[in-house]
Amino acid sequence: MQIRGEQIDSFSGSASKSYENRMVVHLNKHFPKNCAALGEAGVREAIGAGIASAKKYGIVSERDVCKYINLMFAFGRDFDVDPKLPWAAQILRTRVYESPGDRMRALYETAKTRTYQASVRQI
Repeated sequence: MQIRGEQIDSFSGSASKSYENRMVVHLNKHFPKNCAALGEAGVREAIGAGIASAKKYGIVSERDVCKYINLMFAFGRDFDVDPKLPWAAQILRTRVYESPGDRMRALYETAKTRTYQASVRQI
């Protein structure tokens, strides 16, 4: 399902509220500590910020926006411009990928690889 431009711009209405509610449940399940620290209002605000940030890169499908927000919660709200994570900005800004979905898949796979490599080094 694609989130239409007018939905993203206003991000109101029953469809967008439903998506936000599903994201709150998802984030609480996968990032409980982050969500507890933010509180529900903070989580909802972060979801809105994530939707807006993903849109800058043409990422608008529900699934890809969810992945983008997951990365925000895992690597920090501004992971896309964090100088400590140059790979994220590089993937998001490159036009090598045919679609935003392809770009998001590459970003997500790279993030998983980087996370795994970091955990191995900590042993």
